[in-house]
Amino acid sequence: MNQRIDYYKASKEAVAAMINFEKAVSAFGLEQSLLELVKLRASQINGCAYCVDLHTADAKKAGETDRRLHAVVVWREAPFFTPRERAALAWTESLTLIASTHAGDEDYAALREHFSDKEMTDLTVAIIAINGWNRLAVGFRKTPTA
Repeated sequence: MNQRIDYYKASKEAVAAMINFEKAVSAFGLEQSLLELVKLRASQINGCAYCVDLHTADAKKAGETDRRLHAVVVWREAPFFTPRERAALAWTESLTLIASTHAGDEDYAALREHFSDKEMTDLTVAIIAINGWNRLAVGFRKTPTA
């Protein structure tokens, strides 16, 4: 697959806005390990090879295990995730696939059980951010470097 454009060069202002958005998300105080799982799961759903590669590497640098990273795609069946992580992954799927899920009550109830109002809002904004990055990378065919 060939990259269509280099959006980092094409619009420095747009990418700077996304980077600032990402910096804000990182400063919210949610666990880095949780954020990486969320970023990885959204990227898997969106078919973003670049972001899957990036967030797998970032998660490993932050201490995540290969076993858990390999299981993110099947997190519902894997016993390696905490109830809080499961709630976040379900919410990630629900929002990433919002046209078909409409952010269902079951996923919201699980989220509500494990996150405060602030954390739910912060997590939702983090999911919005990674979906934005995925759309840039997939739309313009950004690929991981070998």
